[in-house]
Amino acid sequence: MDVVSGVPVASVTYAAESRTGGLLALVPGTGGLLTVAALGIALLLFLIIKARLQPFVALLAVSIAVGLGAGLSVTELFGTVQKSGAVSLVEAGMGGTLGHIAVIVGLGTMLGSVLEVSGGAEALSGRLLALFGERREPLAMGVTGVVFGIPVFFDVGIFVLAPIVYAAARRSGKSILLYALPLLAGLSMTHAFLPPHPGPVAAAGLLHVDLGRVILMGAAAGLPAVLAAWAYAAWIGRRVFVPVPEEMAAAAEQAKRAEQAKRAAASPRGPAPEKPVALGTLLAVIGTPLLLILLATFSSVAFAPSTGRSVAEFFGHPFVALTIALLLAYWLLGLRRGWSRASLEAVSTASLKPVGNILLVVGAGGVFGAVLKGSGVAQALADAFAGAGLPVIVLAWLIAVALRVAQGSATVAIVTTTGIVAPLLADSGTSQTHLALVIVAISAGSIFASHVNDGGFWMVSTYFGIPERETLTSWTVLESVLSVAGFAVVAILSVVV
Repeated sequence: MDVVSGVPVASVTYAAESRTGGLLALVPGTGGLLTVAALGIALLLFLIIKARLQPFVALLAVSIAVGLGAGLSVTELFGTVQKSGAVSLVEAGMGGTLGHIAVIVGLGTMLGSVLEVSGGAEALSGRLLALFGERREPLAMGVTGVVFGIPVFFDVGIFVLAPIVYAAARRSGKSILLYALPLLAGLSMTHAFLPPHPGPVAAAGLLHVDLGRVILMGAAAGLPAVLAAWAYAAWIGRRVFVPVPEEMAAAAEQAKRAEQAKRAAASPRGPAPEKPVALGTLLAVIGTPLLLILLATFSSVAFAPSTGRSVAEFFGHPFVALTIALLLAYWLLGLRRGWSRASLEAVSTASLKPVGNILLVVGAGGVFGAVLKGSGVAQALADAFAGAGLPVIVLAWLIAVALRVAQGSATVAIVTTTGIVAPLLADSGTSQTHLALVIVAISAGSIFASHVNDGGFWMVSTYFGIPERETLTSWTVLESVLSVAGFAVVAILSVVV
């Protein structure tokens, strides 16, 4: 039985076969459904770009409008009290999507927060700077961005690691671009390409792909892409000089002291003693969930059903693997270093506050995908795209690029694109590996050409004191290099795997 965001279609379209009324009579055939889809996407862009409507509200409103425009009844969209046990499209899309990603994003966010406030970033960057030496400090910054970016959100990574960039640029007297751009490339690649970040996790949930495959394909495409981005960073960093923003450097130091004071106040036993974090400990905490998830994926492919395989798949389930990593972080980075349980609870709770907006946007994207599927609009789009003669991976990247450039949000671009391309993959017998490559192609498209309609553009410009014109020639181009290089690797892999 086909599914919509993890819920059987039969349970959400209990009147589809007999629907004769509503607006469907005004929208006949494939052409009418394609018109509804085009108008829906145009309305979504208008609401986000011009009307400045919050993306969650915009996605939900457009989903309802598209459903009604395609002839869905109110009962199909929202359900009724009398239909006990029946699940509406809105409920299926929201619940099916968030049921998969909410736990992963929540656990990943708490893990990243513990790594952040424990001083893990400073320890990692310090060891890498010492290892690579002063001449290779930009490369050390890039590696720091990749490793620290795996569990930490992009904006948090900038906040935590910016002071290290300021110090390195001030010490060398060179352009801050030479140090900031490699770091940003690492943070951006991991945020777009790798779980447990919301974008790839949401796409994996919508397409029902094993996260281990997404990690493998994301790393296979992302690492070469980040190397290309580092090459561009080295080139532009030597040609455009941007001094260290002393005001931001001072503000960052003040914010760090305020965060330390807040942590100390949260502990009944007073400030936790500042002990250095061992690099091995840090890598163990970050690497544990990735290794467990990949081991489960490998076991499911390489071994016949057995007790050993079941054990590997249990510990490698993302929920279990991230829980183990979080408990490990609590012990190794918290309790063993003098933190109180109250401090850990306070840090974990505070980290979840910014996650609400992300989860609601992703959930609304799931509603959009469910409505496209249940109304027949998705199949009409699938038929139209199939006639274009382009591979699904190319279409996925192009659609994500168009949505990203138009409205700025990578998350909106990912969830909307996934909903559009999902019917192209339904009942096609596509392998899990190929589905994972489609997800990476969508993720690559979602970071193309970050410009003035993207909050990340202004965050980079502000934190590193880069004028808008130089931000366009450095950060915007860097993101485009990441996107194109990542997609190029995906295209090659799709031919050989």
